[in-house]
Amino acid sequence: MSSINRFIALVLLTLSFFAVNAAEDEKELEFPASFKNKVKSIPEEKLEILKSPLPTMLLGTMERFYSAMEDKTPSEIEAYLDGMIEVAEASKFNPETDMATIPLNTESPLFNSWKVERPQSLNPKREPGPIHLSRYMNNFGTGINTFAGAPVAIYPEDLIAGKVDVAIVGAPLDMGSYYRGQKFGPQAMRTGYYMGGVDMNTMINPSDILSIVDYGDIAIDNMSTEISVHHVRERVKEIAETGAIPFIVGGDHSLEYPDIAGLADVHGKGSFGVVHFDSHYDAGKNRPHWITHGQPVYRAVKEGHVNPENFIQVGLRGSWPGPEGFEWMRNNGMRYHTMAEVEKKGWESVMETALAEAREGGKKLFISFDVDVLDPAFVPGTGTPVPGGLTMREAIPIVRALCSENEMVGFEIVELDPLLDPTYRSALNANFIMHACLTGVAMRHEGITEGDYLSELTTEHMQPEAGIKGRKEGLREQVNLDHAKPQK
Repeated sequence: MSSINRFIALVLLTLSFFAVNAAEDEKELEFPASFKNKVKSIPEEKLEILKSPLPTMLLGTMERFYSAMEDKTPSEIEAYLDGMIEVAEASKFNPETDMATIPLNTESPLFNSWKVERPQSLNPKREPGPIHLSRYMNNFGTGINTFAGAPVAIYPEDLIAGKVDVAIVGAPLDMGSYYRGQKFGPQAMRTGYYMGGVDMNTMINPSDILSIVDYGDIAIDNMSTEISVHHVRERVKEIAETGAIPFIVGGDHSLEYPDIAGLADVHGKGSFGVVHFDSHYDAGKNRPHWITHGQPVYRAVKEGHVNPENFIQVGLRGSWPGPEGFEWMRNNGMRYHTMAEVEKKGWESVMETALAEAREGGKKLFISFDVDVLDPAFVPGTGTPVPGGLTMREAIPIVRALCSENEMVGFEIVELDPLLDPTYRSALNANFIMHACLTGVAMRHEGITEGDYLSELTTEHMQPEAGIKGRKEGLREQVNLDHAKPQK
């Protein structure tokens, strides 16, 4: 994309912010005396464009704008204003030239074929319950790959019969605005090297404590995010209604909206909090599409599925949002923890604050983990990478702690794009993050709710100091004797 096109795109994004901002429209225009004298002959309606962010988008600040106008004549200033007005008007919907909706072929006999379920009557009869896809007792590396090496469940009856604690489901939605390939995220995480087993930090094996299943993939119409999110919401609700915790593997971050909404359909609006790990704040608004991977936060909050004061952002950095985004979060009571805050206060302080905020009010918790919160050194396979992110040593403990200290209603991991990573590390680290949450849920199941819990077995060798010294001396003597032997 050329620099001019990038600039135009940025201008259009900014226009969407001020186009519906009534408060901005009401503010008074105050001009420097020299500028005020020059624009006396310019119609007031043209000067209204200076209420918008366009002047600052073009020249940085209003001071720089006024400075740039000092050597211009009134007619030149009016021409400049006309140019900004032209951009603003061209950005608006025009019923004579624009489609208000995207038409679909409702006469197509395949209209709903992408999500039609296979009738039970076409399947062999079986008792409900999870199905193991390997003939061997060791399910890792044998049989058919599944999330966490878990058995498969297909219907809600399987979840109920198996008394399933966690149902991991793929949602291969792939409508990101930059690099594409997120629909292969579930596939990559199923075939990744690390899919389960013991967590050495806590000596907890989630698969030994929890009933975990792979619930397959949710059907997606990758020609339409708007259509797909409705079906995702249905499936997430279906899992939650059985009492199982949905773990959703994306797919792009548009999924956060239907995942939160589906859980709210079961647990109630505003009944749980959200911790959103991301380099982007994803609360964009006023775009032509109501839902994209940059807008799920705004829509989930706007529709009341989660209360803004119970929404916490972690890991924000990069060039978006600007001041207006942070002001919107502040004005709505949301909490956020940027990488700038980490730089200022240190990770331990930020983590402690975020964990305390998540526990406030004793509400249940949903975690939305966008892998681009991690530094691209750890996850190069993501569509919108931003340098300067979390390390795995920072991410794993906070995810494990959140999932042990709080009653979880759901977890999602999104934006993994394995096509961008010729190595295995992106899928590997994504699996480690999901396993950290599974470990936390298992810890809580066992009554361990201290987020900083670490097993003594792996952190303290518990050997008497005298015994260690004696063994070291004995080892040195044996080495000396070995060296004294004639060499063959």
